[in-house]
Amino acid sequence: MPITQELTDELIQFLRDYYWEEIGTLAIRFPRDQKSLYVDYGDVYRFDPDVAKDLREQPERMLECFNEALRYCDLPVDVDLTGAHVRIHNLPDSLDVEQVSRHRNIGTMLDIRGQVQKVSAVKPRIQTAVFECQRCGTQTEIPQVGDQLAEPHECSGCERQGPFVLVDTASEWVDHQYARIQQPPERTNGGEGETIDVHLEDDLIREFEAGDRITLTGVLDIETATEKQSRSFDTTVDAQAVVREESDYEDIDVENYHEEIAAIASGEKGDPYELLVDSINPEHKGDEDIKLAIGLQMFGGWSRGGRARGDSHILLLGDPGCGKSTFLQAVDKLAPRSTYASGKGATAAGITAAAVADDFGDSEWGLEAGALVLADGGIACLDEIDKVPEKAVSSMHDALESQKVRVNKAGINATLNSRTALLAAGNPSEGRFDPFQSRAQQIDLGPTLMSRFDLMFMVSDSPDLADDREVIDHMIRSRRAAAKQELGDELTEEERQSVEPAIPAETLRAYVAYAKEEVTPYLPETNSDAREYLREEFLKLRLANEEDQENPVPVTFRQEEAIERLAEASARVRLDDNVSKDDIERALTLVRTSMKQVGIDPETGSFDADVIETGQSQSQRTRRKRILAIIEDQQEITVAEIADIIDEEETKIKNDIQSLKNRGQVYELQGQLRAT
Repeated sequence: MPITQELTDELIQFLRDYYWEEIGTLAIRFPRDQKSLYVDYGDVYRFDPDVAKDLREQPERMLECFNEALRYCDLPVDVDLTGAHVRIHNLPDSLDVEQVSRHRNIGTMLDIRGQVQKVSAVKPRIQTAVFECQRCGTQTEIPQVGDQLAEPHECSGCERQGPFVLVDTASEWVDHQYARIQQPPERTNGGEGETIDVHLEDDLIREFEAGDRITLTGVLDIETATEKQSRSFDTTVDAQAVVREESDYEDIDVENYHEEIAAIASGEKGDPYELLVDSINPEHKGDEDIKLAIGLQMFGGWSRGGRARGDSHILLLGDPGCGKSTFLQAVDKLAPRSTYASGKGATAAGITAAAVADDFGDSEWGLEAGALVLADGGIACLDEIDKVPEKAVSSMHDALESQKVRVNKAGINATLNSRTALLAAGNPSEGRFDPFQSRAQQIDLGPTLMSRFDLMFMVSDSPDLADDREVIDHMIRSRRAAAKQELGDELTEEERQSVEPAIPAETLRAYVAYAKEEVTPYLPETNSDAREYLREEFLKLRLANEEDQENPVPVTFRQEEAIERLAEASARVRLDDNVSKDDIERALTLVRTSMKQVGIDPETGSFDADVIETGQSQSQRTRRKRILAIIEDQQEITVAEIADIIDEEETKIKNDIQSLKNRGQVYELQGQLRAT
């Protein structure tokens, strides 16, 4: 359809019929507070299918006509809408990022669903350049197209070929920005998702930040050819409209699973918590506590609109070959929103976010989102956390606690959301657990990062004939069942349970999404029994011995918050807004199990929460204080002499002295220990 006055009049009528009130609001707010009128594509189609079709196939010319129609509308206030935009959005079909760069899409209007990986700084871009002839002073206007500045061929006054100088104050400018949109991690089937670069102008700039999920309407274009351009062209998208996702789980059709979810939550199909445990990594035998903890982590506590953290962070630490990574891989597949990263070679940008040098557009720096930001609203799975560089680890502290990532570098000052639960796995500092040292002392993460984890589970490979026989039988059965599934053979009930989750993966994804969107659990004032039970049980954790309350165990109040988060997640499994005493007991059991695994003093075999907070038991600290006092008193003394005085194994004394050396309290010279 050609651009004619008849078409312009038709579009004016459309705007009057469908958007008259919105145009009035725009006229009042233009240009300081609002510059665009968002028009639903469905309204255009209902008005005239031919216009809608031309809008998809000839977007640039049709949008120009829409903008012209907007300027010619009779407005309720006296204002000139020159420079206002009509922005079409909500096309009937949206594409994933990996579907965009196809030849059939070039020059057409598309809806693209994706996640913002990176944004550039905002810079001015010239639209109409005014050049002044240095010989006669005549000014010439040159409309600018493409990325290279176009100058006049000759002066319109003296007809000479310059020289010319740009008159910036007389030229027309617009703010612009580049962004890189990627396929969301959970829809990539592993590996890096495809990306597409997007150009934004005027009021579309800063409409989103790195990590945001968006639906972007734009026109696919090919980059300008160079002198030696190959036959393959890179593509970009000229953005026309941007809409942020309002829900964290818009891509999950929960409606299809409502009845099944309700049946599971109500207990019609069995205990929902047992079903949840049996649905997580069924190929892995045992570790029911870990499976329950991960299940509750997926459901999460209630964040109260971002005012309190609702996400639980879990650390799995253990010997190689114990199946830690299989839990991360299972969650990455099950969680409605997730990312998967490895600590090897990780950077701060790869885990949180950072200002990085641009490799697109014309800016020097851009803001790039890492795994915790990309998983906003879901779970970030971080394998080999023990191999994460120290600089990257320090960037995680604030991201895990406040769930914000702050970037202030190279002129970029931004705060990104990282409302993400972290499921991390790693190995002990020496590769395998040493039974003669505390578990916490073998976690090479630092107490600050360790304190961010609500639960820590130690997975060790200790031979046990009965347990090992059961695990081997399960492994053989699972592998046989997988083979029979591939061949289309019928499975026995036992074989089916070894490979198939109790709750199908798609149902569980919808279950978690529905619970997190619709259920807001908390501990009500009316439930005094549950509140008192939580208070008294937490005080028991705070006190080393109820009969001897002069010896407090330094359990911090972070554990209380962890208990409430897990109890709220437990209530969400039942789709219940009220946290019950059973929910609190379920959470307390997990917290106690976690604390005991980490906080056992290997010398006494008893629980000592100091091990969790400091990596040292009370017996270790007492002995090290005594060793330091002996060295300070004797001035020069050997390890063997200290072992004789204390009447302790020399290996323990060497370990304690090494710790004192690391802290700069003692040093050794020619075999003699001295205090600093």
